[in-house]
Parts: sequence; C-alpha cells; structure tokens
Amino acid sequence: YALKCYKHDDHQAALTLVSSLPGFDGALPFRLETGYVTVDEENGSELFYCFIESEGDPRCDPVILWLTGGDRCTMLSALFFEIGPLKFVAEPYDGTLPWLRYHPYSWTKAASVLFVDSPVGSGFSFSKKHKGYDVGDVSASLQLRKFITKWSSEHQDFLANPFYVGGDSYRGKIVPILTRKISEDIEAGLRPAINLKGYLVGNPGTGERIDTESRVPFLHGMGIISDQLYETIIGHCQGEDFANPKNALCAQSMDKFNGLLQEVSKPHILYKKCIYVSPRPNDGTTERKILKEEPAGVLKHQPPRPPLDCQVRPS
Repeated sequence: YALKCYKHDDHQAALTLVSSLPGFDGALPFRLETGYVTVDEENGSELFYCFIESEGDPRCDPVILWLTGGDRCTMLSALFFEIGPLKFVAEPYDGTLPWLRYHPYSWTKAASVLFVDSPVGSGFSFSKKHKGYDVGDVSASLQLRKFITKWSSEHQDFLANPFYVGGDSYRGKIVPILTRKISEDIEAGLRPAINLKGYLVGNPGTGERIDTESRVPFLHGMGIISDQLYETIIGHCQGEDFANPKNALCAQSMDKFNGLLQEVSKPHILYKKCIYVSPRPNDGTTERKILKEEPAGVLKHQPPRPPLDCQVRPS
C-alpha cells in the first residue's frame, strides 16, 4: 500500500501517511496517519496510533482520543467494528484477503479520531525491554498523558480544536484518570495546552460490584425483567454484593435475574445473541476452538462459522 514517511528523532513522533490499504478498492477517501510515540525512554516503550482526520472541517471539528475496551485489545477493533470509517465486507471466508468497504456513518464525519493501542503490549504497541510491559491502570494513564503531550507538540494545528478523551468497556477505568491528569496539567500551565472539553465513555467498566448492580435497574428499565422481580431484588438485596449474595432470598432472586440475563446479548441487548469467537471460561462455548484436535493430535477441521448476521468479535 502507498506510504509517505516523515521521520523524527526517537523522543518525538514517527509518523506515516497511508493513502491505500490492502482489501480496499482505490485510494482511501480520508486522511489516515499512523505512527509511534515513545512513552518510556528507559524501557523503549512505544505506543502505536492511527489518526483519521475529520471528513468535515478538520481545522475546527473536535479531536477525540479513543481507547478500545478490553485489557490490551487493539484499537483496530474500534476502527473496523465500531466507530471508524472502514468495515470488513461480511461474507464467508474463502482463503483470500478480506475486503474492506467505506462506512458512511463513521464518527470521522464530524470529528478527527486518534485511535491508540494502549497500554504497551496491545495491538502494535511494544517495548524493547520486558519490564516495559509491566503496566497498570495508573501507569498506563500517565503514559497516555505523555503520548498526548508529544503527539500534540507534533500536531500543533489541532491544539485549538476541542479535545475529548473517549473509550469503552475496561477503558472506563482509564478515561477519567487520564482526563483528570490533563485537567491538572492545564491548571498548572503546562505546555502544550490541550483544549480539553470533556470525556465520553460507553458501557464503562468502573468496578465489578458497581457494574453488576447497575444491570438490575437497566434491565428493568428496558422491560427485560418484571416489576415484581425488580422489587423483590431491591427488597431482599439491600447492602448485598449482587454477585455473591449471602442472603438466601437475595441469592434466589439473583439466580432468576441471571437466568434472564443469559437470554440477551450482553454487548447490546438489541443484537442477536451469538457465541464468542474467543470463548470465555464461563460461557457455554468453552469447547469451541480455532481448530479441533483429532485423537492422533492432528489438526484437521475448522469450527463452524458464526452466522453472518452476528456481531462477532474476539472476547
């Protein structure tokens, strides 16, 4: 695919302009920049990013830093399956290169989106030393702050644009930490000054207990559980850990609730309920593997393909 390269020293951003991609017919109808930013000089840790300029007015439209959900999931998931301007063509796999199509309802219609592989070890982000992969939520947030500082220094044309920090799922723990750090740096007068306007999160992970308890009023509000079951849970589970209740009546109510919860798609209740490509231990699909192993130890058969109308992605 066609590339135009602009290289900087190791302590700044190294970027590449991409004008075409394998599987996409013709030139890309938007400006795509990819690159690396060093966030840990001692261990040689670098974060990979894809920056897609707004297809509207990139000099005025907001810039959104987007962090993909899941611990160490690649930002390509968000780019191709969620908010980006490209989608895979859904058709049975025939052994050839998958095709890409333009997605006309991308967020990039109204904003520039900076997709980042974070923390180190996710997607194409890497460290030259093993110690660099030892990154927790707080240290990942601090590395992202360093990333934003360096990236913004190399892209000063976007400093005046409204800036938002966004993410989903597990990144619900990272986004507020990072946003607060940016806000503190702005108040301290540090440069470059980011035009921070706020943050946005989708189905954010905050804490296991909070997340579990929030499902009860949500499913009640959506009409999935009855008023009677909702009132029973509220009456018997006050002060209880919904995931591990000690009260027998609460436990019975939560068993009924969890049974109904299994009937819907957890990522989106309006989606068809499908199996995961990469099953989780507690799913009823733990026997499903990429290849089935024969008694002789020879890998022969592929698993059945999920229906094309399933919103399938690795778990």
